[in-house]
Amino acid sequence: MSDVITSPVEKAIRRAEAAGRSAFVGYLPVGYPDLETSIQAAITLAENGVDIIELGPPYSDPVMDGAVIQEATTAALAGGFKMKDLFTAVKAITDATDVPVLVMTYWNPVFQYGVDRYADDLLAAGGAGLITPDITPDVAQEWIAASERTGLDRVFLAAPTSTEERLELVVKSSTGFVYTVSTMGITGERAELDRAARTLVARLREHGAVRACVGIGISTAEQIAGVSEYADGAIVGTALVRALRDGGIPALADVTRTLAAGTASACPVSQN
Repeated sequence: MSDVITSPVEKAIRRAEAAGRSAFVGYLPVGYPDLETSIQAAITLAENGVDIIELGPPYSDPVMDGAVIQEATTAALAGGFKMKDLFTAVKAITDATDVPVLVMTYWNPVFQYGVDRYADDLLAAGGAGLITPDITPDVAQEWIAASERTGLDRVFLAAPTSTEERLELVVKSSTGFVYTVSTMGITGERAELDRAARTLVARLREHGAVRACVGIGISTAEQIAGVSEYADGAIVGTALVRALRDGGIPALADVTRTLAAGTASACPVSQN
């Protein structure tokens, strides 16, 4: 992973680092509870401390998603979500804020849509790239080529069970950051983050990772502060989706501000 700053995602992480804190990556599903509210919700994240927005198009077989996110994406699909709605949402969000938008998507919808077409439409909408949880770099040649052509970021996942060879490939192939899975299993909140996350980030650093953000199971400002001690950013999803579900936009704004405070509680490790 090159240390040349070329993407909005890399710049956002570097801005947070320059401010003496870690980056805050916030996830929300597109189309929940409806398309317009999901757009306003994403803008609310940007206005209340999120450095990078992670937008998830709903998918019929979300193997990595926990109950709260599955509930939301099922509702979005039932509400009539179509792929074109994703690009509509990304454009509306990026027109309203400078916070970069990454799309967290399973691979099959990208493949069915057409990899180059998807990349072109995402770029035209102002998107920053893709997080692809269910495709590995060794079988992602078409996406790697499309991302190199368009300049979109490609964020691959690293897990505690990954071999050293796999980590080497993930670091070499990722741009923006490496999505560092805190613990094995589906997304959701956990009382304690797996200590394996700290070890995994250290392993990624050994393979040359410049930017690593930790996700899955992070739900409190205290957990974000803990991640900030060794990683470049923390990724939160379930806690934000629950806030939107239970209290709408006002509750989402409150929870986002509370979580954002955790990024400044510990100075992230600089890799400069």
